Amino acid sequence: MRGDDFVFTLTDARAGIDLAEWSVSSGELGLTGTPFEIAKRTLAGGRQQGSALIVIRAGRLTVTVIPTRGMSVYKASLDGVEFGWASPVEEIVHPSFMRLSERGGLGWLEGFNELMVRCGYEWSGHPAVEGDKAYTLHGRAGNTPASAVEVRIAREAPHRIAVRGLLVEKAFNAIDFETWTELAITPGETRFALEDRLVNRGDYARPYEIIYHTNIGRPVLEEGAQVVAPFLSVAPFNDAAKPGLANWRSYPGPTRNFNEMVYACELAAGPDGRTAAALVNAAGSLGFAVVYPVVELPTFTLWKNTDTERNGYVTGLEPGSNYPYPPPVERAAGRLKQLEPGGEARFRVSFELLTDKAAVDACLARIAAITPATPPIIHPEPFYRTRPA
Repeated sequence: MRGDDFVFTLTDARAGIDLAEWSVSSGELGLTGTPFEIAKRTLAGGRQQGSALIVIRAGRLTVTVIPTRGMSVYKASLDGVEFGWASPVEEIVHPSFMRLSERGGLGWLEGFNELMVRCGYEWSGHPAVEGDKAYTLHGRAGNTPASAVEVRIAREAPHRIAVRGLLVEKAFNAIDFETWTELAITPGETRFALEDRLVNRGDYARPYEIIYHTNIGRPVLEEGAQVVAPFLSVAPFNDAAKPGLANWRSYPGPTRNFNEMVYACELAAGPDGRTAAALVNAAGSLGFAVVYPVVELPTFTLWKNTDTERNGYVTGLEPGSNYPYPPPVERAAGRLKQLEPGGEARFRVSFELLTDKAAVDACLARIAAITPATPPIIHPEPFYRTRPA
């Protein structure tokens, strides 16, 4: 125990520590209030051999983290309602079995099944080749095992739980990034939050990118579901998204041979600097919301992939520092961020699980309060065509 926290080290690469199985509960710690338990287990068999899961159960809320896959959030549930999606990738694929350069740079898709996966940090967008540099889909963060993992539990009520992981992205004569990720839950609440700190440990300034690729399927996603946010503008990501501009807010049911449609959006912020985007089912009785400061994550990407159930019926609400174009496009548009030597960037994202109409209505009211009176600008062409380099 350090200070006011109970601290448990589950992984420490430098010290050679990695606990395959571990658990703790509020009862074991002698804590009162909303009961909770946290457990780590290591998976076996197939391409998930060696993958690890950390499951946090706190009152009505359960969240599962994958420390071997970039501290991604695999699933979350509230009141028995599960939030995530049914990917064709059923195993929690260990990064040692991933080949990101395969499939023309789309190898990342062979492990993709998370509720939230980080895209970054050296790059985050679609595959591209620039000189002798090959960019694979969505970068390496989501397939980087954490070099350190610890659980912190506040001794004082309400006993905030934080699962922290260190992601390291380093290469000789190139990148030298370290990111401390933190997922926090306060027992009794119906939300969880991320706070990440990216630091450039190198001696040279380096560009960085980050997208919080947040993915929702059934039961929220369905025919008639809507995305609600304080939209300022919406643009098709590419030509494939143009046919869907007339219905960009709403969703069809599973549609065979649906070609994904992606939209590059800008959202307004409230007086506190934060914005929110929510996916709500047709009846307005279930929803999932993403809340974050616009100054930290100025872009919002809406990914619609309403293919068949088996092929992956899912949509993505994706706040980021940039859009998922390749780095040369983002650089030309002036959206590519840079960290000076020793510099750091912080990102905070909160996820709200809405399991009844009252919770949905309250979320939509908060969004309505920061929504501009004028309709969003709808760009007929992608941003990279409509804006000068």
